[in-house]
Amino acid sequence: MTEEPLTLRRKRLLHRSRYRGCLECDLLLGRFVARYIDRLDDVELAQLEALLEERDQDILAWYTGRDRVPPRHDNRIFALLRRFEIAT
Repeated sequence: MTEEPLTLRRKRLLHRSRYRGCLECDLLLGRFVARYIDRLDDVELAQLEALLEERDQDILAWYTGRDRVPPRHDNRIFALLRRFEIAT
């Protein structure tokens, strides 16, 4: 039995979020994606894919508020990430 394409897409995104190279982003994004991945629709999955293409330093700067989130990422996924608490 083969897996559904959506299942494979979610697994790939979860893996990409956990193994980025920067420990802080691995923890932040890995835990965030693990919590929300099964609830995301196609549009949100595309937003997450686009976010994961960005550099870790940029994502962390946007998350902490050090830099302004660019319009291309000012969406539901980043709004969820902003409210996400890594310790939960």
